[in-house]
Amino acid sequence: MKSFYTIFLLCLSNLFMTFAWYGHLQFKKISALQKLGLVSVILISWGLAFFEYIFQVPANKIGFRENGGPFSLFELKILQEVISLMVFTLVTVYVFRTERFAWNHLVGFGLLVLAVFFVFKKW
Repeated sequence: MKSFYTIFLLCLSNLFMTFAWYGHLQFKKISALQKLGLVSVILISWGLAFFEYIFQVPANKIGFRENGGPFSLFELKILQEVISLMVFTLVTVYVFRTERFAWNHLVGFGLLVLAVFFVFKKW
């Protein structure tokens, strides 16, 4: 169950992270936000990043093996990276609608699955 909670919280965390890091690039599509200066954009991003950390920190605490969770530090990191790229891709394609998913993305994701395999494999 801790695996599920960890992955779920990492997904939520990465959703907020994606909007904190890249959401402001979509402000030009929202008339009320078009004229915001850099400081305002940074403050909005920090506000979103706060929620990222609300989910990220518990995910790592729950999931870390030395705290009774199922994952090592390497495993937590590779999970976070794969989830981050999956969430980013979904948001970019379906929410921002600025990119199209192409075959090379699929190949890249396949290589990420291999990375997960090699990190989680006990040799």
